[in-house]
Amino acid sequence: MVRKKKGDWPGPRKHGGINWDNFENDINGIIESAASQTDKKLTSKLSSLTKLTDKEILNLFPDPSDIKKLSELIRIVKSSDDINTKINQLVDGIEKFGRIIIVLLSRSI
Repeated sequence: MVRKKKGDWPGPRKHGGINWDNFENDINGIIESAASQTDKKLTSKLSSLTKLTDKEILNLFPDPSDIKKLSELIRIVKSSDDINTKINQLVDGIEKFGRIIIVLLSRSI
């Protein structure tokens, strides 16, 4: 195959014998796997603090960022702070916790 201009090779990008497309795909797979394992560990930890099972948490909050927000909300609720401090923390974070609170209340009511 003849190349038309510099850098115009068809197929995978290679430099120094390394197939960078495969390397990037491998890295992305590792990152996704690590994120999945982290989500499972976090979910397991959260379920130990609530009446929810791991499966229920994952079903209610499939987005990892929601699981992080749930953990922050649980920290506030389970803290030893007085009720007024907890209320103030919830008010300060209502935009962040709004979706989490609605999902939890919808399940309970």
